[in-house]
Amino acid sequence: MPTILFSILLFGAPGALGVSTFGTAFKLSLLMLICISTFFVPAFLIYFLYRTGYVRSLHMNALQDRRIPYFMTALLYTTTTLLFTFRLPELSDMAPEIGIVLGSITVSVTLVGLISLFWKISAHSVGISGMVGALLGIAIKSGETTLLYPLLAMIALAGLLASARLHLNAHTPSQIAAGMGLGLVVSLTTVIWLV
Repeated sequence: MPTILFSILLFGAPGALGVSTFGTAFKLSLLMLICISTFFVPAFLIYFLYRTGYVRSLHMNALQDRRIPYFMTALLYTTTTLLFTFRLPELSDMAPEIGIVLGSITVSVTLVGLISLFWKISAHSVGISGMVGALLGIAIKSGETTLLYPLLAMIALAGLLASARLHLNAHTPSQIAAGMGLGLVVSLTTVIWLV
């Protein structure tokens, strides 16, 4: 989901992130770095945990299967956020919004990990509603009208995703509602206050 979100922002509304002067190759490099660190590496680690027996199912339906993967993912997201915020000074000076949005995603993933210690919140709902919150917050703060259609598409996808999770009996309505609320509040609040 971070890759999709940053695809929309980097190429659909680059001015909102302060990257309108960056070339396409540089934006693609940023997107690839985000994709590797927020999708491929966590997916590989979860598969490794599954193969070594720390996770019994790749679906992670059981509460105990979710704890280690979420905290490892939170650690990876924290590292990525710190990289974009502090280790790439020219980027963080020109486009601090990237680090802020990544930070809000990191907070959401960390909260999912903490909540998963005792309750099974819908991480899918947190992710999709976090995208909605980030797009909405950036559209409000920047006045970027090009984000309207991606925002509407994300809202529709959030509804479809929630319906699918219910249909699959993967979550209860309260787990989905809690996930939607958590993702939306964290990302929207972070973007409104810090961007």
